[in-house]
Amino acid sequence: MTNHQRVGAISNAHAGREFEADAFEYFSRIEGLQLSSSLSVPLGVADKTKFHCFDLGAEEPAILVECKSHNWTATGNMPSAKITVWNEAMYYFHLAPKHYRKVLFVLEARHPKQTETLAEYYTRINGHLIPPNVAIFEYDPKIRTGRYVKAHG
Repeated sequence: MTNHQRVGAISNAHAGREFEADAFEYFSRIEGLQLSSSLSVPLGVADKTKFHCFDLGAEEPAILVECKSHNWTATGNMPSAKITVWNEAMYYFHLAPKHYRKVLFVLEARHPKQTETLAEYYTRINGHLIPPNVAIFEYDPKIRTGRYVKAHG
């Protein structure tokens, strides 16, 4: 049986929580924002809405953050199941109230076989699915900073 556990992590859920903590710290230290975990906002089409919890967020200033610490596969291929989750995040951002700033906060993922980071690849291949008011920020945990691969608008 194949083990899809992240190397060096207690569990994939634990790795995700650690990455959310990195995002929380980044937004506090660099952007001066005090975010909350699991900010719940109404999402929906037309008059039908249901609350969805974003990984991080705040009402003032209004911001929603989804965190994804995915990587290329071990052989350098695109992780198709993981990218589906990024597409789902784009849909949630699209449905979220318009006044929020929206950020997909992702791990800077590199592979020797690839000339682009995973976020650069995603933006190039799936740019048609990224709402114009969504930014994609790529974070390097080794240096505790990163860059916007796609800025808002």
